[in-house]
Amino acid sequence: MAEPEPLVEGEDGELRCSWGTSTPDYVHYHDTEWGQPVDNERTLFEKMCLEGFQSGLSWITILRKRDAFRDVFANFDAPTVAAYGEEEVEALLQDARIIRHRGKIEATIKNARALLDLHESGSTLSDLIWSYEPSGRRAPEVWSDVPGFTPESTALSKDLKKRGFRFVGPTTAYAAMQAMGVVNDHFVGCNKRDVCEELRSRIVRPPSAT
Repeated sequence: MAEPEPLVEGEDGELRCSWGTSTPDYVHYHDTEWGQPVDNERTLFEKMCLEGFQSGLSWITILRKRDAFRDVFANFDAPTVAAYGEEEVEALLQDARIIRHRGKIEATIKNARALLDLHESGSTLSDLIWSYEPSGRRAPEVWSDVPGFTPESTALSKDLKKRGFRFVGPTTAYAAMQAMGVVNDHFVGCNKRDVCEELRSRIVRPPSAT
């Protein structure tokens, strides 16, 4: 079976990664967020948790529920989420606006606590994640150029798990790296590839990543 086309021309005449054209939600996410570099702790925490919720589901499901996730998880304020207990978990399991999966809900709470521990140790989630940025990566031209996971995402997954984070397997870690702009997986010719690359050039990397 032939690979799908990597790029699709939109109604506005712009070429986009083909996955980012199927719905208005995807177009907006592709054009304004995906692949753009992130070093803000709250945003990184949110993206990591949402990628965990996405495991086994389509990303469009998460996008359409993101406002509800932000509502129930206090806009992903780590100290607030870290204080959630069994009462909050049971309430979340009854909230039809989100993905009612006990393991993923409890993982979000554990991840908030792990993030606070990371900060207590004098480190940041940004420095940790960006320290696994690959070097010399070739820009993808076709779908087979985009892996499901990489040696870097596998190493990042192992490091995160060691620090107490959950639902951060190598595939989830790589999806997060794509979403956070740690890798730029917009296809060659996509209208956002050069935009993301320019933004990535401005990110201050941790010493271990430079």
